[in-house]
Amino acid sequence: MRPRKRFGQHFLHDPAVIERIVAAIAPRSGDLLVEIGPGPGVLTGPLLDMTDALEVIEIDRDLAADLRTRYAARPELRIHEGDALAFDYAALAQERGRKMRVVGNLPYNISTPLLFHLLGAGHALIDMHFMLQKEVVDRIVAAPGSKQYGRLGVMLAPRVHATKLLDIGPGAFRPPPKVWSALVRMEMRTDPPQWATLPQFGAVVSAAFGQRRKTLRNALSGLLSAAQISAAGVDPGARAETLAAADFGRLALAVAAAAPL
Repeated sequence: MRPRKRFGQHFLHDPAVIERIVAAIAPRSGDLLVEIGPGPGVLTGPLLDMTDALEVIEIDRDLAADLRTRYAARPELRIHEGDALAFDYAALAQERGRKMRVVGNLPYNISTPLLFHLLGAGHALIDMHFMLQKEVVDRIVAAPGSKQYGRLGVMLAPRVHATKLLDIGPGAFRPPPKVWSALVRMEMRTDPPQWATLPQFGAVVSAAFGQRRKTLRNALSGLLSAAQISAAGVDPGARAETLAAADFGRLALAVAAAAPL
């Protein structure tokens, strides 16, 4: 099967990298695994051999048909042909009666929206292991004050504990992408703060990082006054990249109290 540009496909083929990824995921009997974008199935086979329930979601009908043929004798594998961005993960977990572990080599062009789509079913997830563009992984795991720290990391921080596991060079894929990739583990937090799902949280983070050179006093002027920012325990003269996710959470609660969205 040739990778298709319209699906952003870059197929993993390096055996050493595949082995390290499977070892990092460490599937166990009893796990409900969901693989997004299996492609030619280089992870599918090893994962299937280590658990008793594997669901794969593949948008490419030719790849899905090939997987059905190759694994016709493996009833523990179910293939869902469709768009991972439209898939109902919560419904699958409810049908199976257990939480899921999600894995995948994600196309760069859908990685961020897919992460937020999965967060909508966060209560049904145990963890996620994804190969993403290295720059994206660096943003996800970045700490306050670092160059990579920004909206993506802040939005994910209260919902997941993220760990960068492995850098992966372009040569591990066919065709090789123009940038490096990385494997990230995101473990779902079992007790996310109440503010993490407030619409005000996203509004505050977006406003703050939309004008990251400005102080919060100016960047959030449409949402909070300097006095309200101070009352939330945050310095109005600070800039977005210096704040932890919990600081944004307090600001979101202040916005919700002042003018609910």
